[in-house]
Amino acid sequence: MRIGIDLGGTKIEGVILRKDGTELARRRIPTPADDYVAVLDAIAQLVEGLEAAVGETESTGSERPTIGVATPGFLSPRDHLMRNSNLLVLNDRPLDRDLAARLGRPVRLDNDANCFVLSEATDGWAAPSPMEIVAGDLVFGATLGTGIGGGLVVNGRIWSGANGSAAEWSHTTLPFLRAEDADGSGCAVCPHPACIESFLSGRGLAWDYERTTGQRRTPVEIAELERQGEPEASASFGRYEDRLARALAGIINLLDPRAIVLGGGISNNSRLFERVPRLWERYTVARDLTTRLFPACHGDASGVRGAAWLWPPN
Repeated sequence: MRIGIDLGGTKIEGVILRKDGTELARRRIPTPADDYVAVLDAIAQLVEGLEAAVGETESTGSERPTIGVATPGFLSPRDHLMRNSNLLVLNDRPLDRDLAARLGRPVRLDNDANCFVLSEATDGWAAPSPMEIVAGDLVFGATLGTGIGGGLVVNGRIWSGANGSAAEWSHTTLPFLRAEDADGSGCAVCPHPACIESFLSGRGLAWDYERTTGQRRTPVEIAELERQGEPEASASFGRYEDRLARALAGIINLLDPRAIVLGGGISNNSRLFERVPRLWERYTVARDLTTRLFPACHGDASGVRGAAWLWPPN
């Protein structure tokens, strides 16, 4: 068995899976966001609760479930301390080592966006078919929400890079930038104008709608207006789709992935998966692309399931 923990700013979710990926139990608790030791204790209590929920019927003798944790931010490969986490109490802490000591067993830890992609590339819609299992298989994933995350899975394992920050695609300039794009909504993370996040985050979608209509709407409201057929909302989504196609074309030109998977709230609009693949070939070097675009099969559960899959199948 394997346990996955998704550590977020407001909640901690845990799941316990069989080796075949069947879910046995799931629990969610609030995050004690202002106290690092309390975070460790909360994760330990969640693990104990999951193991107790499964009970003796799923006992594997002396073998204890493996534990993987999805976190905001990432572990620096230089000093193995947390960096760039919006759950601030984690920063500059050896979270994996502290959790291992608290739980009495090894813990594997990775960025939550990476875990999302790992889940989808392992047993989601972006998993390879038997004919697609080849050396160098590559899946890219992005989360489109309040912020923009990215992850990269190569041959079934997360690729973190030399500095631990691989696939941080959203804090680079939007490819094929045009004068009419302007500088986007601005970014809360990086100081660079016209970065991908400033266009493709929920804030970026709201910025585009307000810029063209003079009306402030939330991304959820804009999506509902688009479903109702409002022309202005549809036009905003059209511009969003073209910008997303440009951003993903940059990924295709650089990495040429077999599959790209999208998660996050904005990805719940199904038109993205029909229209973006029609657009991205305008910006790619290759033609007649075989790269496929998928929604998240496991939805909001992808992060916690990906954390469990940080331990490879036995």
